Amino acid sequence: MKRILVLLLFLFFLGSCNRNSPPPGILPEDKMVNVLIDIQLTEGIVSSLPVAYDSSQVLYSLLEQNVFTKHEVQDSVFTKSMLFYLEDAGKMNRIYSRVIDSLSAHESIPGDSLDLF
Repeated sequence: MKRILVLLLFLFFLGSCNRNSPPPGILPEDKMVNVLIDIQLTEGIVSSLPVAYDSSQVLYSLLEQNVFTKHEVQDSVFTKSMLFYLEDAGKMNRIYSRVIDSLSAHESIPGDSLDLF
């Protein structure tokens, strides 16, 4: 009888877990998409500047920190979240599809200014 009760409790807790939400310490998909959009825009800005590669790397690091500050995300949490999402190709594909769609939408709007910083 005890085993059945333990099994039922285990199944209840297993069934009550939300499989769509990431574990603690991982950015939710929506926030991850927003951070990745700004990171992609930052990479585009830095790559278009006429500066030496070493200088562009330093500039990118500074601008990347601004993105993390804007979104109130620590770089270690972002890295941990990227590693988490990279383990599931379907989730990563869904995230980057949303990033690409958002970037395409921004690009198609004339005079649309993006607030990176």
